[in-house]
Amino acid sequence: MNKSMRSRAFTGTALALAASAVLTACGGEDSSSTDTKAKNAPGTKAVAVSDPLVATFDGGLYVLDGESLKLADTIELPGFNRLNPAGDDDHVIVSTDSGFRVLNAARQAFTGVEYKGAKPGHVVRHAGKTVLFTDGTGEVDVFDPDDLSGGKKPQGRSYSSAEPHHGVAIELSNGELLSTLGTEEKRTGALVLDKNNKEIKRNENCPGVHGEAAAKGEAVGIGCEDGILIYKDGTFTKVDAPDDYGRIGNQSGSDASPILLGDYKTDPEAELERPTRISLIDTETAKLRLVDLGTSYSFRSLGRGPQGEALLLGTNGSLHVIDPETGKVEKKIPVVDEWQEPLDWQQPRPTLFVRDHTAYVSEPGKRKLHAIDIETGKKVTSVTLPKSTNELSGVVTGH
Repeated sequence: MNKSMRSRAFTGTALALAASAVLTACGGEDSSSTDTKAKNAPGTKAVAVSDPLVATFDGGLYVLDGESLKLADTIELPGFNRLNPAGDDDHVIVSTDSGFRVLNAARQAFTGVEYKGAKPGHVVRHAGKTVLFTDGTGEVDVFDPDDLSGGKKPQGRSYSSAEPHHGVAIELSNGELLSTLGTEEKRTGALVLDKNNKEIKRNENCPGVHGEAAAKGEAVGIGCEDGILIYKDGTFTKVDAPDDYGRIGNQSGSDASPILLGDYKTDPEAELERPTRISLIDTETAKLRLVDLGTSYSFRSLGRGPQGEALLLGTNGSLHVIDPETGKVEKKIPVVDEWQEPLDWQQPRPTLFVRDHTAYVSEPGKRKLHAIDIETGKKVTSVTLPKSTNELSGVVTGH
């Protein structure tokens, strides 16, 4: 895959992490064997993988070649682990029970760089910076992902939230840091800090705040239980949902489009709501459009294409390519068999990961991983893996 074609569109899809879920109930680095740690020491792999993908399975990680999908290596790592791009050509952030760990996916080895803390949560890439939010401590860590190349922990900015909570933060190109407000029991909105971590803006009109995405013009949206809160050009704007309870908890943005793609739920009492509508939020007009796709989806179903297309993997097995301006479904690309979102958010389900012009889709029921060309709708290649996968990610440059 040509690195020069890397789109800046995929700006850190925010993934849902239930507030009550505790990663420390799962295994992680502390339960790794001595042999596993030795195997994954820095510099143990001589052959680099091109544009690597990484997928989790019960007991470890698969590292795959991003073009052929050939399995390059298997890394043992017990427990429930999560994945996000670090923001450069080589690295992926792995969330374990002990905190964030940095994996050199190109070399199939952990670097030794760690950000320790209970309940590692969202990872956001934007404007050349990567931001980690540790839910169990409320700590925010900001660094330049290019500084990971030396194998040492980058020098970077840090901020401590007033209270630990399931939150998210993003640093803007002017050095402002937007970070959520809340406690373990209640989340209310967001504040903005200047370069010196001095608070300059605050908005607490966003109950149940969750997730973020950045759009064209550096408009940042954070989801609420009654709509979405937009921060742009130093000002907060609330976009109300048409329902009293209209939760937008997961969003996907593109710097090629002013419109954010979000989920949309309306039943606060549901054990698991399986919505069929999505939300499209115009950050320039502060208008929200709902589109019924006729199929449900999960929090791992949202993505953006290289031209800003809104992408959604439905439980009908198709990848929907949507014009964000009109809400029209331009293409339905059959990819996997029909599926249903499991009640437990940690259980595997088909997952979408987008990079450049390619949509990667996992099919855990068949132990398969597919690569789809977004423009043509054709399946480029597929691979069958030894075990069913859960999370799926890879290296992504450009913010």
